[in-house]
Amino acid sequence: MPYPFNQACRTEIADRVAAFRRLPKDAAGQALKQAAVAIVLVEAGEASGETAFLLTRRATGLRSHGGQWALPGGRCDAGETPAEAALRELDEEIGLKLGAADVLGVLDDYPTRSGYLVTPVVAWAVGSAALRLNREEVSSVHRIPLAEIMRPDVVDFTTIPESRRQVVRMAISGDIIHAPTAALIYQFREVLAGRATRVNDLEQPLFAWR
Repeated sequence: MPYPFNQACRTEIADRVAAFRRLPKDAAGQALKQAAVAIVLVEAGEASGETAFLLTRRATGLRSHGGQWALPGGRCDAGETPAEAALRELDEEIGLKLGAADVLGVLDDYPTRSGYLVTPVVAWAVGSAALRLNREEVSSVHRIPLAEIMRPDVVDFTTIPESRRQVVRMAISGDIIHAPTAALIYQFREVLAGRATRVNDLEQPLFAWR
């Protein structure tokens, strides 16, 4: 389906996210540190009128995972819900202020090798033209059209000697996006297609284990 940036598309995506049934948090997940990321839907550009999501490149000076591709997000503060944390991080990282009414829903929690349980929060942002990047955390932000992640050749699975689980990766904008980010985007892609594909058992590359 096409993804024009309009109310009808917002409603369609919101309905698909609402129809998705999340996995319950298990005992292992309870022991992990809670984090949240935003899959925030924006206009790809005035000329195209298509819907995109925001993907950032982390600042190279960060202590962990510097220079890597990531969805905006971070660790939940005490007492915060994942949605509240994702909205706060959007403002802190890229200067995008959204409210609870802009949240469309949440997808499955994803346990990372570095000890976090990451909740993807799907949101819709009108008026995202002027972003203000926190250069200490983010070096660049990119608008990825939804049509790009729906291509049949965008997802790839491989293996590593250190794990029996499949490693997921996605070819986006001429680069390779790795898990955890790739796993979260992949599940969102599947939800858009009406499929309840689980990703919590998909592996991350060895460099993401730290």
